[in-house]
Amino acid sequence: MKRFHAFSIAVFFDKIFSSITRGTLGLTLALTLLLNPLNFHLANNDKPSESRRLAGILLKNSLDAKDSGRKELLVKQWCAIDLALKSQIKELLLRTLGSSVNEARHTSAQVVAKVASIEVPQKQWPELVGSLLSNMTQQESPAHLKQSTLETLGYVCEEISHHDLVQDEVNSVLTAVVQGMNQAENNAEVRLAATKALLNALDFSQTNFENEMERTYIMKMVCETACAKEAVIRQAAFECLVSIASTYYEVLEQYMQTLFELTAKAVKGDEESVALQAVEFWSTICDEEIDRQEYDSPDTGDSSPPHSGFIEKALPHLVPMLLETLEKQEEDQDHEDDVWNISMAGGTCLGLVARTVGDGIVPLVMPFVEINIRKPNWRSREAATYAFGSILEGPTIDKLAPMVAAGLEFLLTATKDENNHVRDTTAWTLSRIFEFLHTPDSGFSVISPQNLPRIVGVLLESMKDVPNVAEKVCGAIYNLAQGYEDAGASSSLLSPYLTEIIQHLLAAAERTDGAESKLRSASYETLNEVVRCSNLIEASGIIGQLLPVIMVKLGQTMDLQVVSTEDREKQAELQASLCGVLQVIIQKLSSKDETKLIIMQNADQIMMLFLRVFGCHSSSVHEEAMLAIGALAYATGAEFAKYMPELFKYLQTGLQNFEEYQVCSITVGVVGDICRALDDKILPFCDQIMSLLIQNLQSEALHRSVKPPIFSCFGDIALAIGGQFERYVATALQIMQGAAQVCAQMDTLDEELMDYGNQLRRSIFEAYSGILQGFKDSKAELMVPYAQHLLQFVELVSKDSLRDESMTKAAVAAMGDLADVVGDKTKPLFSNFTFCGEFLSECLDSEDEDLKETARWTQGMIARLMVA
Repeated sequence: MKRFHAFSIAVFFDKIFSSITRGTLGLTLALTLLLNPLNFHLANNDKPSESRRLAGILLKNSLDAKDSGRKELLVKQWCAIDLALKSQIKELLLRTLGSSVNEARHTSAQVVAKVASIEVPQKQWPELVGSLLSNMTQQESPAHLKQSTLETLGYVCEEISHHDLVQDEVNSVLTAVVQGMNQAENNAEVRLAATKALLNALDFSQTNFENEMERTYIMKMVCETACAKEAVIRQAAFECLVSIASTYYEVLEQYMQTLFELTAKAVKGDEESVALQAVEFWSTICDEEIDRQEYDSPDTGDSSPPHSGFIEKALPHLVPMLLETLEKQEEDQDHEDDVWNISMAGGTCLGLVARTVGDGIVPLVMPFVEINIRKPNWRSREAATYAFGSILEGPTIDKLAPMVAAGLEFLLTATKDENNHVRDTTAWTLSRIFEFLHTPDSGFSVISPQNLPRIVGVLLESMKDVPNVAEKVCGAIYNLAQGYEDAGASSSLLSPYLTEIIQHLLAAAERTDGAESKLRSASYETLNEVVRCSNLIEASGIIGQLLPVIMVKLGQTMDLQVVSTEDREKQAELQASLCGVLQVIIQKLSSKDETKLIIMQNADQIMMLFLRVFGCHSSSVHEEAMLAIGALAYATGAEFAKYMPELFKYLQTGLQNFEEYQVCSITVGVVGDICRALDDKILPFCDQIMSLLIQNLQSEALHRSVKPPIFSCFGDIALAIGGQFERYVATALQIMQGAAQVCAQMDTLDEELMDYGNQLRRSIFEAYSGILQGFKDSKAELMVPYAQHLLQFVELVSKDSLRDESMTKAAVAAMGDLADVVGDKTKPLFSNFTFCGEFLSECLDSEDEDLKETARWTQGMIARLMVA
């Protein structure tokens, strides 16, 4: 009966939530309907825990969504609910934290945090923190209430910004959390919840970490908790240390000796879940120091953030500790990407140490390699090979070249080792050698005309190995080919081997076990790189012969028997890979007039294949086929017009695909490609395209990442149809001005939002440039009413210290286009906007040559205007 009851509740909730989603039932009414069941199920311990959990989950889903547009809508609807109703819901949720049923407490904690994420930033739930803290301070509070309260505090801290709490609230939260971690607290679940809560509260603790006494107390509690008898609590404590290493690196000096002892003990003898976090602590320290080294810019006078050199100081002890982890491989270790163990963590950290200290790591690692590389125990051989491969990025070529030259032949021989793990790591190490020590264009490569035949022969033979090894060999061939990309226009050392390499890659892709270790995908990706990096003069015939082979393979996928979802996914993956290969072939052959003819002769058949792929209704294929169509449009130019009547319905479908927004974004980009190819021949389709693009910009349901490409597409359309863009200019410019205003109001403290803001502003400037240049030969006067806004927008951007160079370049270009196209009528504006000279001077001092060139051009356009 209980299972049926929970199912009935779930169906009831699902119907209500579906009605909210479809818009047929308002959220206020829906939550009113949900309130009584929530009250009945969450507050009554006699009711089934599953139905109570489902009630909470449905309420949480009524407040939050992964899609940003959907989430924004839900937030607005929650804010519109009657205050008394919201107070009832919140009171119920807080009361349920005291339930004796763990599922109900846990779900309520999550929902409280979702409500807090909406209300706390707006100062609408000021009593929340106080209510939670009272649960911790009342002596009669049972352990399960303390546990759920601490869990809630952790979730709340995860959901809100550190700007949303005043310092007194932060102090109170930290006090409660640290007290909950205390060994005097006998309940392990309370201590675990407190430790996890601290992890989320660390971002709020900047003021406390600036105070040495408070910082030391927090560090003392974390270090003590890292020695708790329960492994899960020790793991949570080390997770706190990882976060502290990232957030408060500058103040760690006095604690590092203790931290090294703690982490070393965990790495050597603790359970793997704890040891992994201990290694992650040192990886995080490396990340911090690498970032600080890269930040240092002596040429510009900028000084890097404080760099304490913790890795350099710990090096003699840290490296042996990490080397020891490399021999803790799992016997039946899976080779999939999502597998993670202490050996992998140790090798990854060793690689980060090498990047941090450079040459200093080599003499500490090479004795370990030399001692273990020939041992009969496979673990020793694999660990030695892994150590060798891990330190190939960071040290100088001068330091690495002698030992790599001496060890290369040994590694080539080791591809025949009896142990699968050793062969796998050997292939990976060869791939790393070709990535970091094979750059002929820079004047150095471990590969010579003398050893290249041996290298290619070994790699191609190893392509026949088990899938995990063959997949790593694909990586080695990928890097081998990439090294020859810029080796010279006349000839490539790899050209004589291209046919054989391509044959082996195609054979690997056809293997019946090709799905294992992603071998099939790796084979096609490597094939793409081999084609892309080939010398076209020498390889045009080979690539021309490859084209029909790939076309036949793509055609054959249409005839695959598809009777299950798994079959459909396999077909989609194969079609995506083959469309990707066709895209690269099209781009390669169309890059020279002499070979473009090959594409022109096959264009009709290629396009027919892409249209058949669209008929399979698979979004993943849709993306790859769209990208390939963009390449075909570029290659065929005006001839592409004949495909538009049949293709256009798929473009429309792609532009309306909000759910799979990456497809929508790619389709927008392809529309731009087609506009550049067709020029005014795109005109018959422009009304429908512009209508869809404008609807997309106005939609709250579309993922925001698609909107910048749409603005850029405005520019492409305007350039293509010139004066005919007049019919769209008023609507387009109104939306562009609205988007510019949104940019001005963005939260500069949100790094992700600022990255989006830079993309959005750059795309608005690109739209301005495209529209201006489209009107250059006629109707330039249409842009006069918008000139002042453009310059105001540029001025606003010029004052933003967080702008990136690509956006700056787009702003400068738009300013130059305005002077170039509109001319005399903007002369008074350029006279009044005095920021222009200073902004251009700043750009002319940039190290970015493209930006300097654009600034010089714009300066010339403005000077010509002012003189005239």
